[in-house]
Amino acid sequence: MIRRRLAVVGALAAAAALVLSGCANQGGGGGGAGAPTAAAPAQPNNAVLPAGNGQGRCAPGTSLAYAGTIAGQNAALGIAIVNAAQLAVDQHNAANPNCQVNLVRADTGGTPDTATGPVTAVINNPAVLGMVGLPFSGESRSVGPALQAAGLVHITPSATNPALTQNGWTTFFRGLGNDAVQGPAAARFMQQRLNAQNVCVIKDDSDYGIGLATAVTQALGPQVARCQADVKTNQREFSAIIGQVQQANPQAIFYAGYYQEASPLIQQMRDAGVQTTFIAPDGVKDEQYVVNAAGSADGSLLTCPCVPQEGFTDFSNAYRQAFGVPPQTYSAESYDVTTILLQGLDRGIADRAGLLNFVRGYTGQGLTKRFQWGPTGELTETPVWVYRVQGNQIVTDQQIG
Repeated sequence: MIRRRLAVVGALAAAAALVLSGCANQGGGGGGAGAPTAAAPAQPNNAVLPAGNGQGRCAPGTSLAYAGTIAGQNAALGIAIVNAAQLAVDQHNAANPNCQVNLVRADTGGTPDTATGPVTAVINNPAVLGMVGLPFSGESRSVGPALQAAGLVHITPSATNPALTQNGWTTFFRGLGNDAVQGPAAARFMQQRLNAQNVCVIKDDSDYGIGLATAVTQALGPQVARCQADVKTNQREFSAIIGQVQQANPQAIFYAGYYQEASPLIQQMRDAGVQTTFIAPDGVKDEQYVVNAAGSADGSLLTCPCVPQEGFTDFSNAYRQAFGVPPQTYSAESYDVTTILLQGLDRGIADRAGLLNFVRGYTGQGLTKRFQWGPTGELTETPVWVYRVQGNQIVTDQQIG
């Protein structure tokens, strides 16, 4: 059973959380970028919540789906998203006896090569009217045409490659800012806050890493982004890259990729004596980065188009009670986009076309931001924050976009 498998993973995450001695995303002082300059936001008074007004009505068997990694690559990022989606559905069902929604889970493995089969199964399930996902840009690109052909609305809480909304798809919506927002914000932060005039940009070979590195490099300009290096998925030995960094002697290093490779990269850099400030994006912002780096991640700065969650007390407490661990990166965003889909079902929408039209015209306040989409599926409000690793915790630093 998938639920049983998630329970096992949740237990492992709980152990990791104990190692971290605290909740990710907690505000605090100290760190490479100095004291935080902005407090984490509190829950908006007008935030739309999953329970709605308790008067929802929908047909028996009505379903939403989550498609994304659960046990594959960088699975911790996917588990944080599916858990929050499940929490939203559970809270909705507890408050709406006449609209009991199922959440179908499809484990894509997190890669373009493994996503097609699970997503096809979701498409072929007529009870599924909308989908949360996919978490990663590469898999989103791979299955986007099939979802478009099926008319299945899907809202990603985490995929950031800008090209995803440039394919003419009408079923794809993004629940956060893309890398054309995050990349320039990160570049400004490095130049203005860190005063870095010589930056090494290292990228992995994913759609996400390539797109983000391009955005950062273009924003920095060739006179600043003087050093470029490439990492392959599953790479574990980085001596050649470290030698390149040592020769360039940069004032900052930006890594565009995921925590799976970032952890051994930063560990080997620190072991080699490279103490340059290390900046990485949302794909690295997970407690597994800190745990797997075994102390070497301390002082890392992490950019993310995700909003700090410590101010959302009711949500954070409910998540911890349900799953035994605090919410992680993109949990609140997943909760918000699931809530939007549930709002449509509560209104009696009974087909995919109706739910697609509902999302297209939706305007409402969530926990993380005000949700309203433009014609291509991009949001009109796209905050970006910086976090930092302080000891064994990821803490909030400041808003940069």
